[in-house]
Amino acid sequence: MRISFEGAGVDFEKRTVLQPLTLVLEEPRIGVIGLNGSGKTTFARLINGLLKPSVGRVTLDGLDTVKDEKLLRGATGFIFQNPANQIILPLIRDDIALGLKPQGLSVYETNARVDAVMARFGIVHLAERRPHELSGGELQLAALAAVVVTEPKLILFDEPTNQLDLKNRSMVEQAIAGLSQQAVVISHDLALVEDFARVLVFHEGRPVFDGPGRPAVAHYREIAHS
Repeated sequence: MRISFEGAGVDFEKRTVLQPLTLVLEEPRIGVIGLNGSGKTTFARLINGLLKPSVGRVTLDGLDTVKDEKLLRGATGFIFQNPANQIILPLIRDDIALGLKPQGLSVYETNARVDAVMARFGIVHLAERRPHELSGGELQLAALAAVVVTEPKLILFDEPTNQLDLKNRSMVEQAIAGLSQQAVVISHDLALVEDFARVLVFHEGRPVFDGPGRPAVAHYREIAHS
């Protein structure tokens, strides 16, 4: 997917949260790093249309996230920092199937899609489990399965490895690496993004570095320790 920012910025209560920026993102894996309050989440929410730009515009494959909101519905998926907040049904299998209801699939087609996505992420054994019974990594995979089953073109992640132990972090890292969809990953986990082809470093409401993962991480470390 071609993500274009055309002089897009955000003001909130007379304060500039994200300075107007112009750039194009097409890489399969895009990292977004920076200090708290640097504009990372605002940037991501402009992409999926949860925020509207105060100036300029954002387009996905030429479609405006504001004017063409209905046409873009379903084109992007979002994984919250706390995935438990987006799992709303008691059983994991039912929650994954929920996103398919608007597509009007038959019971057979729905079951087949749900079975396939659970097998893909290795969570078949979690089908009849409840969210509070899952580990942090399992919750992330369940939330990811619920997004992937709807077949979006782009998935945005907000701190996907936050507070995960090494085992669960590895599960999530492998899942992201194996996605066929384009992914934009906001993270303080620098190791997660350092091998990405493109990483944006945000500081004070604007990207101050845009390039491969390792030099991006090095630039961020300089900012963090200055």
